[in-house]
Amino acid sequence: MSTLRSVCVFCGSRSGQDPAYAAEARALGTAIAENGWRLVYGAGDVGLMGETARAALAAGAKTMGVIPTHLLGREKGKRDLAQFVITEDMHERKKVMFMNSDAIVVLPGGAGSLDEFFEVLTWRQIGLHRKPIFLLDTNGYWRPLTALIDHIIAQGFAEATMRDFYTTVPDAPSLTAALRAALS
Repeated sequence: MSTLRSVCVFCGSRSGQDPAYAAEARALGTAIAENGWRLVYGAGDVGLMGETARAALAAGAKTMGVIPTHLLGREKGKRDLAQFVITEDMHERKKVMFMNSDAIVVLPGGAGSLDEFFEVLTWRQIGLHRKPIFLLDTNGYWRPLTALIDHIIAQGFAEATMRDFYTTVPDAPSLTAALRAALS
């Protein structure tokens, strides 16, 4: 009997300026379904969250959405998911998403996506987990972030090994291959 593997996707509640962001989110959602993985995400039906979830559902993926009470209206909580979890706050949301996943993917997004990335990166850095973390660098979106991490390391605020705690991939097919390797 095989164990269902789950991919946590952190991403924007907006779609951003570049149409490639939404296209890659849809490609990831489809790939999650095609590989028999479960999507764990922020339960929103807007922005890249909605794009990923709709594609995953359309392709037959199992889904788990986690949303805090105060965002139910703003992010239009997607109620047609296999599991729909309402948390008290953002901290609990991130914890539930993380605990129910085997790998973490960060798509383009704003402050919330950065917060989610840095929390799981910090947890990895201090040895609280060994789950793989992937940045989907659609059209170089995360290049400034990886430059900042290089700067943090160069200035002595982190060890160079911090770069080993996440993997940057250029597109959904590369991400899918990396996830297959990590989840096998």
